[in-house]
Amino acid sequence: MPIGRAPDVGDLDGAPLARGVLRHMGVVVGAAVLFATAFTAWTPASLSPGEFVEQLIEAASARPRPVEPSVGGEILPAASGVRIGIVAGHSGPHPDSGYVDPGAVCEDGLTELEVNQNIANLVVRSLQAAGYNAEVLEEWDPRLTGYRAVALVSVHADSCLVVNADATGFKVSAALDTAVPDRAQRLAACLADRYARATGLRFHPGSITLDMTEYHTFYEIHSDTPAAIIETGFLYLDREFLTRQPEKAAQGIAEGVLCYVNNEPAVLPEGAP
Repeated sequence: MPIGRAPDVGDLDGAPLARGVLRHMGVVVGAAVLFATAFTAWTPASLSPGEFVEQLIEAASARPRPVEPSVGGEILPAASGVRIGIVAGHSGPHPDSGYVDPGAVCEDGLTELEVNQNIANLVVRSLQAAGYNAEVLEEWDPRLTGYRAVALVSVHADSCLVVNADATGFKVSAALDTAVPDRAQRLAACLADRYARATGLRFHPGSITLDMTEYHTFYEIHSDTPAAIIETGFLYLDREFLTRQPEKAAQGIAEGVLCYVNNEPAVLPEGAP
């Protein structure tokens, strides 16, 4: 709604005082309009209005910095204050044994861990380039206890075993034991939709296991943090893609996260938990 024209200061008594008052009123009204516009245009999907306001206030109190556009060119206010966690599956030592589990291991020595770390690092770089406070986390990272973020995604890959011609594609599962199941499901829907578009791989719901739906990290993070796990492909038939085009896999995950954060439409594929 447009703001009506202010009276001409020449029509007012006490012109200097009036000009000062009008000047301050203009600043206040202008700031209010900008704040209201930013709040209406973009609210991260996992933040309540109160939490979003807190982040805007914190960002406004900090040292001014350039606002970077998102991948789609849309300006995202206070994006640098929005935390996104990306877990590189199987990375880091287990807190009890100190053992680093490489995940799936192929006959030639290629490990799932290598693939996961490569893709996770690329995802974080992409999100950071879009202005977000994205970070790579280890599988047993102590920071995951009570972890709070707009979204958390754990990156994994599937088996190297020669199963059959159907052992190709990706799968996604949302955190089920969460205080925000609707948000977790929408995060999973965004990941599945954007990953399929970016990679051309098909969704493979038939092989989603309890290791995904009951993933340990889902029980460690804060219950208000929407989370999902993605198996980016099979190291058997999708190996060529995962090792030679990891940037496409990372693109699909990053775009899935941005789809969620920006409240873009997406549909969870049939068969997803």
